Amino acid sequence: MNTKHLFVGLALLLMKPALAQQQPEAKELNLQQAVTYALEHNEDVQKASYDELSAQYVIKEAKSNGLPQVNAFGKVDAYPALPTQILPGEIIGKPGTTVPVQFGTKYNAQGGVQFSQLLFSKSYFVGLQAAKTTEDLFRLRKQMTEEDVIYNVGAAYFQILQTQEQFNTIEANLNRLTQLEKLLQLQYKNDLVKKVDVNRITVNRSNLETQKQTLTSALEQQVNVLKFFMGMPLEENITLANSAILLDTQEPQHIDVKQVAEQQTQYKLLRTQQELNDLQVKNIRAGYYPSLNLTGSYLYQAQRQELNFFDTNLPWFNTGVVGLQLNIPIFDGFKKNAQVQQAQIEAKKLEEDTKKLNKNTMVQLTNSINQLNNSTEAIKAQERNVTLAQEVYNTTNELYKEGISPLTDLLEAEVTLREANTNLNNEQLKYQLAQLGYLKAKGELKTLVK
Repeated sequence: MNTKHLFVGLALLLMKPALAQQQPEAKELNLQQAVTYALEHNEDVQKASYDELSAQYVIKEAKSNGLPQVNAFGKVDAYPALPTQILPGEIIGKPGTTVPVQFGTKYNAQGGVQFSQLLFSKSYFVGLQAAKTTEDLFRLRKQMTEEDVIYNVGAAYFQILQTQEQFNTIEANLNRLTQLEKLLQLQYKNDLVKKVDVNRITVNRSNLETQKQTLTSALEQQVNVLKFFMGMPLEENITLANSAILLDTQEPQHIDVKQVAEQQTQYKLLRTQQELNDLQVKNIRAGYYPSLNLTGSYLYQAQRQELNFFDTNLPWFNTGVVGLQLNIPIFDGFKKNAQVQQAQIEAKKLEEDTKKLNKNTMVQLTNSINQLNNSTEAIKAQERNVTLAQEVYNTTNELYKEGISPLTDLLEAEVTLREANTNLNNEQLKYQLAQLGYLKAKGELKTLVK
């Protein structure tokens, strides 16, 4: 080894403790903390917040139509050829003839201010109502986005806990097989067991190590998915605490499905869309009413034969006018009638969506409660199976050590114990997901952050 390599090696050895100190500790999160973080950082929630904020400016825009409108203007016209008008010859003493006359000057300029003030418009007041309802619509959309995020975070959270539990089961079984393999190798050296017995243990251990690696990769992917739903940087180091949801469930027949559906954000959103649709019909029909505006203008104008509008010795002439403008719609080719018909069809579609929501709510409630009940019984059964499988494994292990039970019985007991733990984990995951489904069906996902 040369001197350069020696110094590099010493430097790396000195840096290792410092690097270890810089490694951030894993941040432990429970379900409530994970959901709270997601509601603050998820990109979809942020976008929905911006939409909700924009609704305030929608209202301001609607109100602006009722405020005075003031505009300044100015223009310069140049006439290479002045317009010609035909006048009767009588004005110059030539009856029965016509005289072409050019009026105006080669250059004209004018500038001034125009204003208008809405005095009456039925559409304006309907538009104000629609703008305020639009604010409710954006608020409900944000709430729906938050509920979707809560459900996705909860599902990913419980999936990780289930995978971690499965990982722990594999790890425990792997440790048992590793110890058994060492014992068999020692017995094989003393000619107490056959080589095939050692090979069986080695194969089972290798299979478990492969499963462990697969679970490690799956767990990393699931954590990344959770971080994605939470809006958390992937490099953030986190661990999850074992969390549970406490529910007060009822049998489906004791639940008023319509009442439950009305508590859902989606139902409120449909009702708001229906209200907006009704206002749209009102606004279209308001187009049949007259509108009245106060108008006015004040301007200066000048006419020149040469382009010298900045000559202060030449005059500018001012004009002011104030008036009322009444617009009375008479016939639009049945345009408004067609628009009303379209809005009424949209209202029927919203009613169908509401019916569909009621049915979907009933299905979700029924399925969730059935799954909760089934999983509750299944968890109890699997817990008993795990206890029995553990007893069988312990007994078989003792018998094997005493030379009474063959190795195949011990391996079979180990597989049975592993399957029992896996089945228990699967049923616990089903139960947790059913809890999320139940809360979603009742519109109570927000209770996870309270």
